[in-house]
Amino acid sequence: MFNKVLIANRGEIALRVIRACKELGIKTLAVYSEADVDSLHVQLADESICIGPAASSESYLKIDRIISAAEIGDVDAIHPGYGFLAENAHFADVCASCNIKFIGPMPDAIRAMGDKNTARATARNAGVPVTPGSDGLVETEQEALKVAKKIGYPVMIKAVAGGGGKGMRPAHNDVSLVQGFHGARMEAEKAFGNRGVYIEKLIENPHHIEFQIMADSHGEVVHIGERDCSMQRRNQKIIEETPSPLMTEALRKKMGAASVKLAESVGYVGAGTMEYLVDDHGNFYFMEMNTRIQVEHTITEEAYGIDLVKEQIKVAAGEPLSHFVRNAKLKYHAIECRVNAEDPFNNFQPSPGKIDLYYAPGGRGIRIDSHAYAGYTVPPHYDSMIAKVIAMGTTRGNAIDRMRRALSEYIVRGIKTTVPFQEAIMRDPDFIRGKYSTSFVGKIIESGVAKLRR
Repeated sequence: MFNKVLIANRGEIALRVIRACKELGIKTLAVYSEADVDSLHVQLADESICIGPAASSESYLKIDRIISAAEIGDVDAIHPGYGFLAENAHFADVCASCNIKFIGPMPDAIRAMGDKNTARATARNAGVPVTPGSDGLVETEQEALKVAKKIGYPVMIKAVAGGGGKGMRPAHNDVSLVQGFHGARMEAEKAFGNRGVYIEKLIENPHHIEFQIMADSHGEVVHIGERDCSMQRRNQKIIEETPSPLMTEALRKKMGAASVKLAESVGYVGAGTMEYLVDDHGNFYFMEMNTRIQVEHTITEEAYGIDLVKEQIKVAAGEPLSHFVRNAKLKYHAIECRVNAEDPFNNFQPSPGKIDLYYAPGGRGIRIDSHAYAGYTVPPHYDSMIAKVIAMGTTRGNAIDRMRRALSEYIVRGIKTTVPFQEAIMRDPDFIRGKYSTSFVGKIIESGVAKLRR
């Protein structure tokens, strides 16, 4: 097992990894930007090193500074969390060249699956259905127009290195395609340092279903069920649940087998997620693979009674998959709400600033993953998520009731959050019946958010 791990991330995921390391008896080194000097992960790690200014391009995306911190701190492994460099094959290569273990898949697997365009080609070769789209990267707007004409509108422009809804633009005509093409490339360059995009057919009103994969270096690959991530605003997930209300045992078996087969085809090791679009008829189409831990890994942990982050670390250290993961059984229903520092009653405008009062809900079946606290200042430079509320229950109805109760207890003063919006969704009759798709949240917003006020 590792002696010391550097966490190349920030916020709640950095804190999540620190906690897993502590339970495994591993020392931790936090890196942070100047804007994150007061962040909780910096306070709770065994050691911490500042790696640059607030801008992520000058800190959390600076490979040389992170590696320098790793050498100064004498670590033997780096956990990248999610976002930033988590799916950067070059970063994994550099770690290997410095004899530092990258807690994630091998660089070749990241190249095969972390790049979304390459992943689609890999899926086709493995016999997994994919949505129609471009054969490779789309370099010019003329080429984009040609692809759109071939597959027909509507289409989705997607960053090959994307994640978190960034670098994605829908297009329903030539004008919106050209605008979206340039907008997606600019956003992708800023967020991931890679402006490459591809185009695929936009399947309207589907469910967004993902399968959790865990694999070890001894040839064992398993899936640990699905998560329904259809509750999205501008392609950014805001609520997830497992199991999916859409899922049947037959469909779960079919999609799970496809996910395992695809992971095996690239010799995958570690935690990963296969993402699909599923229509009302049970047809599924592979979209991409996230070669890292997901934000919403928490609901799989609660529903199956396992620890995915600790499993990640143990697998990276060469251990075989644990008995609990190899034989994981669905025990509960779990729902997650991502709490963002945004004002849902003002077009979801970002709401950075100082938190004057903070009270997190608790009680049976409630888990809070957060780096926020009273007196903490939410910086304007990064993703707006400040917490995740996870509710579990023996039934879906029980989990919804607990989530609604927990959200009603959540107190954050000084900034605006999405809590009241999510609490209203928990009361929505269609959501309660499980009748929703990726267009659900957008329709609520279009109908008028103001009426959702408590």
